[in-house]
Amino acid sequence: MRSKDTLGYSVSAIRLRKLRSGLTTLGIVIGIAAIVALLSFTQGFQVTMTAQFQEGFATDTLVVSAGGAFGGFPGAGEESDFALYINDTADVQEIDGVDLATSIISGIGSIDSEDSHLDLSISGVNYSEYSMLYSTSFVANQGEIPAAPTNDNIVIGNSVHDPWGNGTIFAEVGDELVITITIRDNGATHENNITVTVVGILGEIGSTSFGGGPSDSGVYLPLDTAAALFESEELSSIVVQLVSDDEATIDAVTLDIEALFDNEANVLSSTSVLEMMDTMLGTIELLLAGIAGISLLVAGIGIMNIMIVSLMERTREIGILKALGAKGRTVMGIFLSEALLIGLIGGVIGIVAGALLANVFSGIFGGFAGGMGGAGGGPSSGLTAMFTTITPVLTPELMFWAIFYGVVVSVIFGLYPAYRASKLDPVDALRKE
Repeated sequence: MRSKDTLGYSVSAIRLRKLRSGLTTLGIVIGIAAIVALLSFTQGFQVTMTAQFQEGFATDTLVVSAGGAFGGFPGAGEESDFALYINDTADVQEIDGVDLATSIISGIGSIDSEDSHLDLSISGVNYSEYSMLYSTSFVANQGEIPAAPTNDNIVIGNSVHDPWGNGTIFAEVGDELVITITIRDNGATHENNITVTVVGILGEIGSTSFGGGPSDSGVYLPLDTAAALFESEELSSIVVQLVSDDEATIDAVTLDIEALFDNEANVLSSTSVLEMMDTMLGTIELLLAGIAGISLLVAGIGIMNIMIVSLMERTREIGILKALGAKGRTVMGIFLSEALLIGLIGGVIGIVAGALLANVFSGIFGGFAGGMGGAGGGPSSGLTAMFTTITPVLTPELMFWAIFYGVVVSVIFGLYPAYRASKLDPVDALRKE
């Protein structure tokens, strides 16, 4: 029997047993849909996260911190003997390959208008240097960013201007606000207050403020004002712009900064963070694919069971085929073709179902994140903005491997029933009622 005839015979067998074939195919559909949905959503998350990160952290930028990977807040987290101070920025500026170094003091505080209250991040920066470093994101949409600000000038992010995203304005240019910081010193606490005037409102950024970059939910004070407010010149980070973003310059400057601070400072580049994120997300993808693959194995066992039952029902049919001259490999080919077709059909339908599920997940997740961002009267964070803009990515490579695995699983689990069918004795098979 020619391959075309074998395939045609398999198609006829599937059509003859529509319900059973459909239920068998459903197992493959569920397995492939789970894999496609999880991986396309994860890849979409990775693309979105990378894009947001690159907006907030240029490739020619380093972040120097004394605390965690992205710098800590003064007084927050574990205490360390090593700290960065405003004067250290000048030393970093003198290193070969450094174009600009600027200080950032950050902490958690509250900000009050006449009738509203928000808890958010307060940052002290040098407006001129910060504008040069983040020339595309630290830009006023309303008002201005003064080159020589007075002590009571502040610039606020777009989400502070409109925290709930519904047109209910928290602060406009020219409004006076009160910033409150809680200072902890040897177990005792006290509060510092300052009355400030909004002079600028940033345009919508949408990116996550990795490494101290601007964010929609940020409040920015002049550096000296922040130092007085926090009662400390301790920095959360020093952001360094290099003369070049080539790997040699990044490595050389990183080594010089580490040597300057006796290897006690953390020096972070965007490339290293991107590599770390890619590794982490790759591990998550493998884990999710493995979990989804379990359902595919269950579907394969279902195929084996169904085909064994089909073998019992079609014993006489197989006997007739062999009596007419069909060889064992032909019978085996018929059963394997049926398994292949089930895997192929299940894979195609599973891809479509998985793409739909991924978009549903994205909508549900985005709505949940958006609701959480607006809850409690606080502004939506950069992370919330990122979660609400995840678009699943369905690549040709993912579609190919989804169909490939669907077919392979189906054929592998169809081998044993096909082998048994090929070994049936035609005389015994014809006697079967």
